Amino acid sequence: MATETEIKLSLSARTASALAKQAMLSNIERRRQLLINTYYDTHDKRLRRERMVVRHRQKGRQWLLTVKTAPMLTAGLAQRSEWEVHSRPGEFDFSHLDGSVRELLESLRESLQPAFSTHFMRHTWLLEPRAGVRIELALDRGWIEARGQRQTIREIELELLDGTVSDLFAVAAELQASLPLHPAASSKAERAYRLLDDLPLTAVKALPVPTDAAMSSIEAFRLIALSCLNHLQYNEAGVCQSDEPEFVHQARVAIRRLRSAMRLWQSRLPENFVTRFDPLWQELANKLGETRNWDVFIAETLPALADALPGRVEVERLSSHALRRCANSRKASRSALKSVAYSRLLIDFSAATQALPDDAAGSLAHFVPRCLNKRARRVQERAAAALGTDDDAARHRLRVAFKQLRYAVEFFTPILAGPLLANYHQSASDLQDLLGRLNDLAVASQLAADAPTAGQGQGIADWLAAQTDSLLPEFAKRLNDFQQQPVPWKAG
Repeated sequence: MATETEIKLSLSARTASALAKQAMLSNIERRRQLLINTYYDTHDKRLRRERMVVRHRQKGRQWLLTVKTAPMLTAGLAQRSEWEVHSRPGEFDFSHLDGSVRELLESLRESLQPAFSTHFMRHTWLLEPRAGVRIELALDRGWIEARGQRQTIREIELELLDGTVSDLFAVAAELQASLPLHPAASSKAERAYRLLDDLPLTAVKALPVPTDAAMSSIEAFRLIALSCLNHLQYNEAGVCQSDEPEFVHQARVAIRRLRSAMRLWQSRLPENFVTRFDPLWQELANKLGETRNWDVFIAETLPALADALPGRVEVERLSSHALRRCANSRKASRSALKSVAYSRLLIDFSAATQALPDDAAGSLAHFVPRCLNKRARRVQERAAAALGTDDDAARHRLRVAFKQLRYAVEFFTPILAGPLLANYHQSASDLQDLLGRLNDLAVASQLAADAPTAGQGQGIADWLAAQTDSLLPEFAKRLNDFQQQPVPWKAG
């Protein structure tokens, strides 16, 4: 069994044509070969559920049978187990595989059938940037074919043959310095399955992170941070290609979770790591945040205003203004995710995260209570300020503290699992949702006040203020109920 480690980068047709002219490839022999691949699965797509690949590859006169396990794909970096042997079309000899993988595929052998294919020309260069490092750079151009339909393949694969993951990222960064290359969010097989199923783009929520008490704290941070990047990248295409608000919302949640993790681990991270990356993620979050504010205003506030103030011309004018501003803001969000700066940020942050030195301060189990106690104390402090005044800013600060506490609890759920966790998490989530509604009203009041028709909108301002006032008693009650909840970790 071999471990395949590679970075996948998507690129435009123009950039693909310019690749061979790069200085790093000068005086290096280029090889060219047509690769035709047939991927197999069962009728009920068992291999897809197992996140496993079985394929036959035609490589000139040679045929290869390849098996790959589930990849860890983050900001273009994929790492997975791979087996490859000489074969013939339609033959499946799994005798060279290990344990459970072999057992599963042997049981499915008679059910395997062609699912889709890929057909592409591969140009390869063997890079040796320093002694002991060998990286294969492959440019693939062709297509995926599934269900009688085709989708373009145009990507670079940087495969680590000898060296470290840092060497791989260094080559990717060097290429990005002169070419617009974007870390791929999906493998060829993942894209083919979506084409096969003819599924529309759907927003993706954060997946559970399998933290473990025996991990070092930095190992856990690395796992969590890269899972946040996955969450963000899974929603990229939706932000750029769809007007559905949930894509922007989930992209913002991914960045919030990432920044929350950086704050949670700040004392254990190198200072230059935080000072370099946090402002960049904040800048991107702000660009998406404006779009999210207008999405919520249009979807929730305007319909309620129209019902409460029927036929009012100021509501109609505010609606027209909001639609224009939302459209412009969405363009800005799309530009941000299509920018060279964002592509480089993904690679730079992933490389820096992978390179973080493991700390010697003990296991994650010792790290968790102290961090959660700190987050809980911050909630208590801000709760007192938010209850003691009718201040939107104070409630917003409390909302931020609740998010950071809730995300921390979610990060450590495998460690905290027990009878208290579900109730505590649900209580925190409910209160955060209520704070979110109050925040939406505060933002709506500001958006309405800044609109060109603000001078004619006293009725709008009064209605929004009344909605806020109506939620405050419930807010006080839920906050009090939450403060009575026992914490699902050892307090101290």
